[in-house]
Amino acid sequence: MSTTSSPNLERAIERCRPADVTPVRLAAATLESTAPEYLRELKRELARNGLSPAGLTVSACFDEDCSLRTQEEVDRIRRYVRAGAFLGVGAVTVDVGDVENAEKVRPALAACAERADREGIEFELEGPIAVET
Repeated sequence: MSTTSSPNLERAIERCRPADVTPVRLAAATLESTAPEYLRELKRELARNGLSPAGLTVSACFDEDCSLRTQEEVDRIRRYVRAGAFLGVGAVTVDVGDVENAEKVRPALAACAERADREGIEFELEGPIAVET
């Protein structure tokens, strides 16, 4: 049971005014780093150009039945979830290629989904695997 109340969306947006920005979806492969200093500068540059990061897409592959490789890939995805939170995106989409052992990958991706949820970000999977959220 949660001790925090659900946000009142109508009240939160009651006095909102439209902003002249263009939402963009970033590809993780184009980011030079997930370091806060780099992300801070990227966020400033996007704002200067009237762009707002709405989403982040990460390509992932789990083509080896190896716990170590699975963990490395999940750690990389988790870094992008943190980067997405820093940038203020609404969703991180993970485009999953091959999955050699779904039973090994599914709980790891579920943990990433939980992390994204704690950050207030939607976690979306595209590809041959799904997780319960």
